[in-house]
Amino acid sequence: MEKTNFVDQIRIFCRSGHGGAGSKHFARTKFNPMAGPDGGNGGRGGHIILKGNRNLWTLLHLRYFKNVLAEDGEGGMKNNMSGRDGKDIIIEVPLGTVVRDELTNDKEAELMEDGQEIIWIKGGKGGLGNSNFATATNQAPEYAQPGLPGVEGWKVLELKVLADVGLVGFPNAGKSTLLSVITAAKPKIADYAFTTINPQLGIVEYRDGKSFCVADLPGIIEGAAEGKGLGHRFLRHIERNPVLLFLIPADCNDHKKEFEILVNELGKYNPELLHKQFIIGISKSEMLDDELKQAIEKELPLNIPHVFISSFTQKGLTELKDTIWNTLNQ
Repeated sequence: MEKTNFVDQIRIFCRSGHGGAGSKHFARTKFNPMAGPDGGNGGRGGHIILKGNRNLWTLLHLRYFKNVLAEDGEGGMKNNMSGRDGKDIIIEVPLGTVVRDELTNDKEAELMEDGQEIIWIKGGKGGLGNSNFATATNQAPEYAQPGLPGVEGWKVLELKVLADVGLVGFPNAGKSTLLSVITAAKPKIADYAFTTINPQLGIVEYRDGKSFCVADLPGIIEGAAEGKGLGHRFLRHIERNPVLLFLIPADCNDHKKEFEILVNELGKYNPELLHKQFIIGISKSEMLDDELKQAIEKELPLNIPHVFISSFTQKGLTELKDTIWNTLNQ
């Protein structure tokens, strides 16, 4: 696989700070060497906080931070002075990031808004000093609470690309070429399978200053739901797209079968994907005459809008944009 700056999954070890211990201290004055307990409380351990940042598009910046360790809270002190809280660690992540516990696979957080902050792993609570335990019958308590330990464990951060439209198709269906024509994105384009191994995003300028975001996703193959090819790495990004544009090349042997294979892989991975809005684009249609187009139309589902397009001649692209915009705003 080629070297890339796009990282959409990262595994890190995290530990929040331990709470500081409460102080077991007794005041001593000039005239009263046993003036009573004055031990302060321990400080809270540092939190690990997640923050959404719309200017980030990858988890690359976390690749070399395998251990995220928050600072421990400071112990309590005399004169009822509490210890300082441990410094929190703020981890900035791109929007669309999902965080899971590696052991249980439970989803712990999801960042969808710029500036959104979530206390992901709480620091341990500081212990109470002995001054908190003084009573009428026990005016000189000889004990204080220890601080609670922090929480630690291996975590997995996954990025699911946020886009309005996801391009779905077999390798060499023409997704990258289409994206380069309708947006300012410059994806890698070549005539071999899996040219695109990472999602590419582009903004499509529509009418009256309106726009929408399109993601060119890695090509799908049969068995992707089981992890073949790019497998789950590809399908994960589709979950965020409200509209899926299926690109089927005009020169394929069976258009209906190719569409059914693509839909089947999505359903096996996550049945909820089948409830998204679908559009079918027949790419490379510059090689079709009217008779062939009519023959292909008979193979396609009646309830799904379809457009014949050509990135080479740019024919049908305006109709495609209109169809996408109307579908997004239904």
